Amino acid sequence: MAPTPEAASVPIVARVLARRRETNDTWTLSIDAGEFGFKPGQFNMLYAFGIGEIPVSLSGDPGAPGPLIHTVRAVGSASQAITRLKPGDPIGLRGPFGTAWPVQDSAGSDVFIVAGGLGLAPLRPAVYRLLAERDRYGRIAVLYGTRSPADILFPREIERWRRRLDVTVEVTVDHADAGWHGDVGVVTKLIERAAFDPDRTVAMVCGPEIMMRFAGRALQDAGVTPERIHLSMERNMKCAVGQCGHCQFGPTLVCRDGAVMRYDRLRPLLTVREL
Repeated sequence: MAPTPEAASVPIVARVLARRRETNDTWTLSIDAGEFGFKPGQFNMLYAFGIGEIPVSLSGDPGAPGPLIHTVRAVGSASQAITRLKPGDPIGLRGPFGTAWPVQDSAGSDVFIVAGGLGLAPLRPAVYRLLAERDRYGRIAVLYGTRSPADILFPREIERWRRRLDVTVEVTVDHADAGWHGDVGVVTKLIERAAFDPDRTVAMVCGPEIMMRFAGRALQDAGVTPERIHLSMERNMKCAVGQCGHCQFGPTLVCRDGAVMRYDRLRPLLTVREL
């Protein structure tokens, strides 16, 4: 869904409805932006008035009416300002922008969701849509890796997905204390031990770039063809309409050509250190 020219260039003034802390440095905001449609994998540009604008993926259910949901990690001046907003505060918003996860095109296939850290947030809309039309897909697996148990996003929701019994959910952490009884290790280890038919599997991957590089390689080594592996890239976006060049990644502009792109297109670029 492409934004109108006005929505692409000029932020509307939306309002924060609610603010929930997810982890030590990550918050989820509910934003009232009026009537607004989006596809899983798309993003908005959020503007903290007087400070700056950042791209943030939509992390809510595209099929549910109501406020927009954005999950933001406070790492810079603009993101810190946005995560400090309280109910009733104004926030600028442009969008939606970007390509979408191939949810509809994956009907009849097994679908593997592979997320690392904050990468679960851009994938959550895809999980919502897959589970809402569960009978259209084969096996669904959510494989999630993060730094520690304290950094797990949406833990209650992950447990609800696991209790459904019609979706496989595996979580691993890089390090943990004795109170953690789950897996320890990188998320690619979950891929290596998963049982799936590579000829009918579609993979959707989002996380730190190095994690996606190794996840794409692990999926390909397991037999999934590169054109059935989809990654969501993160770059320094400024204009979001392919004009400024800040998000250039080799011959692509992430805001215009992504953020969701096929692995066969990204694979040669991910190995270039300078990019």
